[in-house]
Amino acid sequence: TPKGSCLESVKIAIDTGYRHIDGAFVYFNEHEVGQAIREKIAEGRIKREDIFYCGKLWNTCHPPELVRPTLEKTLKILQLDYVDLYIIELPMAFKPGDAIYPRDENGKFIYHETDLCATWEAMEACKDAGLAKSIGVSNFNRRQLEMILNKPGLKYKPVSNQVECHPYFTQPKLLEFCRQHDIVIVGYSPLGTSRDETWVNVSSPPLLKDPVLNAIGKKYNKTAAQIALRFNIQRGVVVIPKSFHPQRIRENFQIFDFSLTEKEMKEIEALNKNVRYVELLM
Repeated sequence: TPKGSCLESVKIAIDTGYRHIDGAFVYFNEHEVGQAIREKIAEGRIKREDIFYCGKLWNTCHPPELVRPTLEKTLKILQLDYVDLYIIELPMAFKPGDAIYPRDENGKFIYHETDLCATWEAMEACKDAGLAKSIGVSNFNRRQLEMILNKPGLKYKPVSNQVECHPYFTQPKLLEFCRQHDIVIVGYSPLGTSRDETWVNVSSPPLLKDPVLNAIGKKYNKTAAQIALRFNIQRGVVVIPKSFHPQRIRENFQIFDFSLTEKEMKEIEALNKNVRYVELLM
C-alpha cells in the first residue's frame, strides 16, 4: 500500500466499528496497522482486547525453529504483545532465507519440503507462550486439515481456515467439513477481487456486476457488495473485505440492519461457479 494509506484506512475502520483486522508480514504494512491500533487505544476509543488481529506465517518460515522468531518479528513490527490469531498462510513452503519469493536463475520458484505437522507443533508452542491467543490455517484443503486433525499428540486444532469464499465460489464441501470440526471459515476476496491478470483468473466476470446480487440489493436499498457480504455472514462465514476507500469501508460495515430470505440465500448459492479468482498459481 502507498505510505500512510493503510494507517488512515485502519483508523477509519476502527472508528466505523470494525474490530477484526486481517494482516500479514508479507503485506509490508503491519507497522502502519500497529500504529493505527495504538493511536486508537491512546485516544481511548478502544482497548487492546477489543481488537482481533490476525497475523500470518509466510512460506519461507515453515521450518519449526523459524516459527516463533517469525511471530516475534511480527509482534515487534506491530509493537503489540500478542496476536489474537496466527495462521499458516499456505500449506506449501518456499526455500527459507531473506528472499520472500525465492527464485532460481530461470525465474522458477524454489520450494522447500515441509512437514505441516512439525510446523503446527511450533504454532502450538507460540500459543502456549502467549504470543498468539489462537492458531489456525489458510488455503488448506480437507486432506491437509485432516493431516493436522489426525496428528498424534495434537494439542490444539486449527480454529479457522482462511480461504477464498464468495457467491461465485461458495466452498460448500469444505464449509461442511469445517463445520463438523468446529473450524470457522474466514472468507477472503468476499467481494471477488481486482482484475489484475498477473495473479487473478479473469475468466469469471466481476462479482459485483452480477444481476442477481444487484436485483436483491435494489430491494433492500443495498449495494451488490453489501449483499455478497451479508450472504456469507448469514451462512456462518467470517468476511474480510479489503478497502482503502472511506465510503466503502463504511458501506461494507452496514450489513447488520437487514436479513436475506431463505429464497434469496438459495438464489445466491445457485450463482456458484466453483471457479477461483485467486488461483495461487505459485
